[in-house]
Amino acid sequence: MSEIKALEHATLKVPYEILNKRFRSAQKIIDREVDQVMNVSRQVEKALEAEEPPMLSEVTKLMGNVAQKLQVLKRKADESITDELSVTQICKRKLEHLKGIMPQIRSTGEVSQGSVDQWKRIRLDRLVIEHLLRMGYYETAEELAARSDVRHLTNLDIFQTSREVEDDLANHSTTKCVLWCIDNKSKLRKINSTIEFSLRVQEFIELVRQNQRFEAVKHSRRYFPAYEKTQLNEICHVMALLAYPADTEMDHCKKYMDPKRWEQLVLDFRHENYRLFQLSNTSVFSAAVQAGLSALKTPQCYSQTCRNLNCPVCQEDFNRIALKLPYSHCVQSRLICRVTGLPLNEHNQPMMLPNGQIFGQQALRKITKEDGTTTCPVTNVKFTKPKIEKVFIM
Repeated sequence: MSEIKALEHATLKVPYEILNKRFRSAQKIIDREVDQVMNVSRQVEKALEAEEPPMLSEVTKLMGNVAQKLQVLKRKADESITDELSVTQICKRKLEHLKGIMPQIRSTGEVSQGSVDQWKRIRLDRLVIEHLLRMGYYETAEELAARSDVRHLTNLDIFQTSREVEDDLANHSTTKCVLWCIDNKSKLRKINSTIEFSLRVQEFIELVRQNQRFEAVKHSRRYFPAYEKTQLNEICHVMALLAYPADTEMDHCKKYMDPKRWEQLVLDFRHENYRLFQLSNTSVFSAAVQAGLSALKTPQCYSQTCRNLNCPVCQEDFNRIALKLPYSHCVQSRLICRVTGLPLNEHNQPMMLPNGQIFGQQALRKITKEDGTTTCPVTNVKFTKPKIEKVFIM
């Protein structure tokens, strides 16, 4: 249970961060509109307190302004409340989904296995969708979400926004990413993000590449002073590009002129987007798969003669994934027959062939033919009515 709660932290954290952002944005909007209402109200008070009584038309106009500002305030307040309620409903739906961790109890006191299996299936679909989104397979993720009817439990909207920004960066444009930075400026400042500075540097580089050096200087004067305290060395290195032609072979300049910087910007944006919503760089699906493989991994999984057909880690694809994962911590070992996959115990006693290979008693029926010939599945050596000995393990 504790492992599931740790993995599902981001499930509620993402909508909470969105709700927090909507609340702060709504607060600023309402405060600004309240100030507008107070300003026009003071104009009415000033007109009424004047020595010369105001004309009726003037008072009507001033009161009309007050009513108009109040209507704007009411409309924007309603819009803000609607936005916050929609995000709150997302939090509620995800919370109801996570409550499915606790299985339903029937009237007989038994656990409803069907409800548990249904919850596990929905959770698996949700984790796969998030992993697909992180890997950039947006259409596949959309189709799976539609088929499984779990779109309301995923973060598709966030990743779709991220996709638009990444596509724009891939097309060598910073417009959408800059707008994203402005929209999330306060939160990016709190996490000490440098993504906006990287974008301004790239814009400067593109101006130099196009030989628009005067525009590059104007660009640097407009944006670089805000980063002098933290990025002064980087600014000095970038400004040195003005002294060299765009096709220079200087290593210092080639590093900045490399078109692959756009690919790095995409990765940097993706990383900052994860930080913004407090998401880890590894998907929950990937973490769960690695944890499961590590729990099953043993040194025998990488021995050509000891692999078990029923062991997931012994399969070729999973075997490569688990290569750098730690081995499982086994306090008590179990012996498993390599042919049947069944444990070796008093009901399936271990038996040894003349070549020293050990299998379960039940496996002997599968590897022995009607004429008494036994073929070792490991070495393919054939024995005619061999002497098979029972093995005792202390």
